[in-house]
Amino acid sequence: MARRYGSRRHVLKAVAAATTLVFARTARARTLRLLVLGDSLGAGYGLARAEGFQAQLAAALQARGHAVTILDGAVSGDTTAGGRARLDWALADGADAALVELGGNDGLRGIDPSATEANLTAILDTLAAKRIPVLLCGMLAPPNLGPEYGQAFHATFERLGARKEVIYDPFFLQGVARDPALNQPDGIHPNPEGVRRIVARLLPQIERLLAEARAS
Repeated sequence: MARRYGSRRHVLKAVAAATTLVFARTARARTLRLLVLGDSLGAGYGLARAEGFQAQLAAALQARGHAVTILDGAVSGDTTAGGRARLDWALADGADAALVELGGNDGLRGIDPSATEANLTAILDTLAAKRIPVLLCGMLAPPNLGPEYGQAFHATFERLGARKEVIYDPFFLQGVARDPALNQPDGIHPNPEGVRRIVARLLPQIERLLAEARAS
């Protein structure tokens, strides 16, 4: 009898282990919805669709075995106010994680950094209330607006990036900005190689973001 009971116990343990493995694989296989809430940088301005940020990001994630659907919430020319105004619409179909890439046009237009901060705060508050993990991508102001404006603009992102629920990348264009070989003739928007480098640099943070989404 003892031998039979022991055998049955081993069978139950094996079944439990197999069930756990199935659930783990199912969790990993679940397709996540990643919202890209951005401006022309996220929308791939001036590039063929396959060369833009969202397409290159989707390809990079697929190559690393991630099942992710990119939700296009990027509008060329948009400001943080525009992103804030359309966030509810962008989330209408649901999202598991969000990448927020806004602020460049605020800087180009010389918008008061306090207004930029208020808009981004509202966006992050909405995402936090919906328990959507977020990667906030920072931006730098154009140098022609002066050091005082540039410092205030940068400080806005630094404060928001310190929020405990936020994964923060200080500068979306890091390593690409001002390099003629990596930008289109306008000197503002990355060319395909510039986008590739941005995606490669952000990929570890985006994978961390997806891991948080799967755990939530």
